[in-house]
Amino acid sequence: MRLRYAVTVVLAGLGLMLCAPAASAQDRSIKLEVVGDGGHNVNVLVTWKEGGNPVTEIVEATLVATAADGRSFGPVPLRSSPEGQNLYHSAQPLPSGEWEVTVTTTKPAKARKTTKVTAQDIAAVPVAATAPERDAAAAPASDQDLPLKIGVIVLAAALALAVWIGLARRRRADIRR
Repeated sequence: MRLRYAVTVVLAGLGLMLCAPAASAQDRSIKLEVVGDGGHNVNVLVTWKEGGNPVTEIVEATLVATAADGRSFGPVPLRSSPEGQNLYHSAQPLPSGEWEVTVTTTKPAKARKTTKVTAQDIAAVPVAATAPERDAAAAPASDQDLPLKIGVIVLAAALALAVWIGLARRRRADIRR
């Protein structure tokens, strides 16, 4: 009896080891998407090559850039961005100009991506040019719509109450039987 129990435990453990996913982070490769943000920063989206899922592990990466006029920038570490789980940005802003940016990762897997990025000051859009459009979108369509909306809400609440009362009566009838 003990021998049968021991063999079952060993076979179960062996089965779990063989059936468990064998791919570890070191065996998988990652894909880097490097783009400028329109200003002075560089954003890097890190995904797994297989399946395109976001990389949730901590990514260790650096950025190096060279301009056509010979200027160089970096190496600068990449930091996790609050906008997304697998989105990273450079720790320091890129100086103005045309840059050839190379991002290199060492963890969770080695990867390298080079792309051209333009760093520039974001032009201020005059507020007067966009204010009427924004105000029109934010304003309610009409004050006449308000009674209609209230009526629809009251009608939906009355319908929900009627359904609830009907179900309660049916339940009482079932209990009495």
